[in-house]
Amino acid sequence: MNDAALKDLKGKTVRGGIVTLSGQAVKVLLRTGSVMLLARLLLPEEFGLVGMVSAVTGAFGLFKDAGLTMLTVQRSTISDAQISTLFWINAAVGAMLALLSLSIAPALVYFYREPRLFWITAVMSTAFLFSALTAQHQALLQRAMRYSTIAVIEVLAQLAGIIVGVGMALSGFGYWALVGMAVSEPAAISVGAFSASRWIPGRPQRGVGIRSMLNFGGTVTLNGLVDYIAYNVDKILLGRLRGAEVLGLYGRAYQLMKMPTDQLNSAVGWVSFTALSRIQNDPDRFRNYFLKGYTLTLAATVPLAIMCALFSEELVYVLLGPKWNNAAVILRYLAPAILAFPMMNPFRWLLIARGQVGRNLRMSLASAPLLIAGYAIGLAYGPAGVALGFSAAMTIMIVPMIAWAIEGTPISSRNIVRVVREPFLSGIVAVTVTFGARYFFGHGIAPITRLLLGGIVLLGSYLWMLLYVMGQKEMYLDVLRKIRSRPEDGESGRE
Repeated sequence: MNDAALKDLKGKTVRGGIVTLSGQAVKVLLRTGSVMLLARLLLPEEFGLVGMVSAVTGAFGLFKDAGLTMLTVQRSTISDAQISTLFWINAAVGAMLALLSLSIAPALVYFYREPRLFWITAVMSTAFLFSALTAQHQALLQRAMRYSTIAVIEVLAQLAGIIVGVGMALSGFGYWALVGMAVSEPAAISVGAFSASRWIPGRPQRGVGIRSMLNFGGTVTLNGLVDYIAYNVDKILLGRLRGAEVLGLYGRAYQLMKMPTDQLNSAVGWVSFTALSRIQNDPDRFRNYFLKGYTLTLAATVPLAIMCALFSEELVYVLLGPKWNNAAVILRYLAPAILAFPMMNPFRWLLIARGQVGRNLRMSLASAPLLIAGYAIGLAYGPAGVALGFSAAMTIMIVPMIAWAIEGTPISSRNIVRVVREPFLSGIVAVTVTFGARYFFGHGIAPITRLLLGGIVLLGSYLWMLLYVMGQKEMYLDVLRKIRSRPEDGESGRE
């Protein structure tokens, strides 16, 4: 890659990251608004019913693209014939997943002892068809680094889903409002991706190098399945042994924990993955790109974790309402996991960008038993115990998983320590200042006022420490300069 192309890639990556983060920020606001509305319109049991289904059928969603969209982005070159063949494979897989989801509906009714799950499962199965039919269209947009287009599609699709869900809830449809939202959002994304990419698949062909692609995609999909099982056994166990209401409480707390971090990790992860795939054969530039993305992810996540730990009661009261107060302690115990996710997840993107999907799979297979053990130990103490067991397992895994991931890569342990040091020291100072301010505020003011004041103190002390004391101001100013350097173009994603 020549210097001009590298400079262009760097500009696209930075601008794409900001565009994607901005889109994700809008999605977080929309999702937060929908959570606040639906939590007040529906009962915990109704959330639990849909959670019982999605905890199981959500695993099928990992197969909807068979890991082939990631492959479309990761390959340095890919032909139209290959993409067309991948499209038809995705379509066939989506149809099979919809039928499989429908076929297990009676089993879910029997397992959970809840007859209402049959039709919930039947309707939600249609989402697999929508997702599969435009999986390659979305991959082409990602490959072409058309981040603005992707952000608009995702925001509008989420808005459409929220309108459907809230409208149905206001009309008295109960848990069907959640089902409607779950189906309408992927349907809207499919329409948007097809319209934006304007790519029409050709006929599937043999002899175009699909076999090696399927091996890559199969490993990525198996990896995703192992991760999904590991991160959803807690919900299955709580739903089976404690019922829909308890699962509803746990699920809402888990969503509050994951909602901002998922959006952040998704935004930075996909942009970094696309850029890293382009420079995977240039170790120095690969290292620099990864470490900058890793720095930004950690810096943005630390205050979120602190906020959930110190202000869990206020967050639950303001976002969900008083009938969800029992979810506050669950959210507090989940707070350590908020930091664990961004510390480990970026290394999965690093390995896949380098084509090391086998090591990624082995890491998942090693971590799954530890996570399940954490759930099992905590289960005797209810949803709060499960949350604490989950966070404990995640924390224990951080150091060994990072060491395993960076072995043989351009990233060293010294690089990681240097990146982690600034946001963590800034976080420690912010915790001290905010905890003192929280004690000073007392409990005599309204929860929303405590939340706002605490957030201002937390963010102010954290940014002051990070930007000025730790000397990170110039790095972020450099990012801003790159954002304003030149607008993103819409070049083709195929070569």
